[in-house]
Amino acid sequence: MHEGLKTVFVPLHDSNPLVVIQFQIVTVTLIVINVAVFLAFHFEIFNQREIVEILTYGVIPAEIVDGGNVYKLPVPVAEELTLVSYMFLHGGWMHLIGNMLFLWVFGDNVEDSMGHLRFLVFYLLCGVAAALAHIYWSPSSETPLVGASGAIAGVLGAYLVLHPKAQVWVLLFMRIPVRLPAMWVLAGWIGFQIFSAYATGSAVEGGESVAWWAHIGGFIAGVLLVFVFRSRRSGAAPA
Repeated sequence: MHEGLKTVFVPLHDSNPLVVIQFQIVTVTLIVINVAVFLAFHFEIFNQREIVEILTYGVIPAEIVDGGNVYKLPVPVAEELTLVSYMFLHGGWMHLIGNMLFLWVFGDNVEDSMGHLRFLVFYLLCGVAAALAHIYWSPSSETPLVGASGAIAGVLGAYLVLHPKAQVWVLLFMRIPVRLPAMWVLAGWIGFQIFSAYATGSAVEGGESVAWWAHIGGFIAGVLLVFVFRSRRSGAAPA
């Protein structure tokens, strides 16, 4: 099950400069790691099929809830560790590019508000929360969950709290460039996720299942955790 950030717009740029940090090193490092892992598995650098890696390192709710080994594959990591490893796997180029674009546009300012180490912990916790939300809603699913968008949804939730008035350029319907307040962009995004979760159930789009509840869980985690992880040095009070 792909966990791509399904939406009606693509973010292009925000007019929101860094205040505390000089460079978003964690955001960039996360992007590099995601791309490197995708390339390694996609081109079989480790002499293993990509699908095997997804089945091994993706989150499989049935295995987390009931234990066991659904696909009878070697288990190099404990099932609980897949709650982290799944964030660094992607099912295709568009899945990867879409997620990394969202992280690039919104991650730097959230990292700026928290500092490097706090942001890394925040990101991983949001990803874990997203996976747990997906498991809660689909406890018997044997389909592996992969993708960074649960963690990135947490970044979007934090950005909404911290910078609701920041201006964001988006490509609406993949065609129309529009400059909008972040509050409209991100509220619209989470509204689309909630509507899709209730309207489509398993939400199969184009033959690919979408983990709507992982997005929603990650976003809610981000909204809540930002108050814990936001550094007092950031100086940017929520508005």
